[in-house]
Amino acid sequence: MKLSLCMIVKNEEELLSKCLEKIFSHVSEIVIVDTGSTDKTKEIAQQFTDRIYDFEWCNDFSQARNFSISKASNDWILVLDADEIVTEFDVNILKSLEKVEELTVGRIKRINSIEDKWGPTQNTERISRLFNKRWFHYEGIIHEQIVQKDSDKSYKTIPVGITVDHVGYDKEVVNKKSKLNRNITMLQQAITTNSNDPYLHYQLGKSYYMAKEYQQAHGSFQISLSLPLNFAYEYVQDLIESYGYTLINTEKYQQALQIEQYSVYYQNSPDFNFLLGLIYMNNALFSKAVESFHNCIGMKEGKMQGVNSYLANYNIAVIYEILGYSKEARAYYEQCGTYQPAKSRLAILK
Repeated sequence: MKLSLCMIVKNEEELLSKCLEKIFSHVSEIVIVDTGSTDKTKEIAQQFTDRIYDFEWCNDFSQARNFSISKASNDWILVLDADEIVTEFDVNILKSLEKVEELTVGRIKRINSIEDKWGPTQNTERISRLFNKRWFHYEGIIHEQIVQKDSDKSYKTIPVGITVDHVGYDKEVVNKKSKLNRNITMLQQAITTNSNDPYLHYQLGKSYYMAKEYQQAHGSFQISLSLPLNFAYEYVQDLIESYGYTLINTEKYQQALQIEQYSVYYQNSPDFNFLLGLIYMNNALFSKAVESFHNCIGMKEGKMQGVNSYLANYNIAVIYEILGYSKEARAYYEQCGTYQPAKSRLAILK
């Protein structure tokens, strides 16, 4: 069984070479669809493949994705963006694909690198990127999704052994306001024709959230939450958590307590428990906050780095310090390892 890499690109000369260098040996062919580059993107692509095609941009990511897939000679497709650098690739993936049903979508692990006020950190997520083109295609003009062609049949998703470093979440890239504005415009356009799609309102809220336009994000998230949702979908958990952080950022602390109602779905998630801890903390419900942060410690890895370890310990320590329990606060700060804010507090407490 052979695997085709399909990519759509535009003006990616800074990242494309590194992306293709890391994946080149793991796929049997590379299909590059260029949507209007004015830099050296196509020249760089030519160093790795001769399957390079031009596509006139029509403000529809799915059309471009599906065009790239149509040019692949293999049925099994891997989709990457130029800002996703492969760091791990299980060479047995192709063998395992032979054993799974065709109606299966593989979810790769993506690590998003983010800059916050304390320095670089990470969050992780699973995203659907590996599939058989005979059974699946893309739909949606932006934040396109893999959709089954025959909706009468059921399909499943499985994690696969591919990890990518998503450098597109780096502070320099996220700060490119024009990209966020483009996304917002496209999502608003999509919503005019499909106003009852909770996913579109969620993505519009996320775009506002990343632009730190929290009031607009609040409105979009509320609309999404008012529509029918499948709580098994990964984006729905992110919707709820992003809404919770939006309420914190807009100082709607009491309103944020409504996030409690979703505990029935996400009680085993360290990210959700950590958010609850912050909400309780901001409402001076310190016993509940400590309990929520304790629930995080030792859980499976969360999307945000440290929520199941040093970040939870740090917030417990802050609560104890606020309440005047210096000894207990020091004990939890000491559990934070090299986390700089904890080290700073220890220096003061000693």
